Amino acid sequence: MNNKDFITELADRTGFSVEDAQQMVDIVIETMGDHFLEDDSVLIPNFGTFEVKKKMERIMVNPSTGQRMLVPPKLVLNFKPNVGWKERVKSGGTE
Repeated sequence: MNNKDFITELADRTGFSVEDAQQMVDIVIETMGDHFLEDDSVLIPNFGTFEVKKKMERIMVNPSTGQRMLVPPKLVLNFKPNVGWKERVKSGGTE
């Protein structure tokens, strides 16, 4: 499903126009991004949690040359799905 399909379906289900649905999605994503920049996690009930995690500094080996390199620490965005969704996907959507 691409963005256009998602926005169209969201508009159909909510009764809003496609433009209003697109604007709502843009606002939600922008707001979530603002919280990620502040290292806050975002919990969406019955869906999951988005959180910023710090990956520690590590040593990486280039397999072709054998050269060891130090990879600096970095922040990554992580998603932890709700247990119910995780089970539904694992079972192929059948309950």
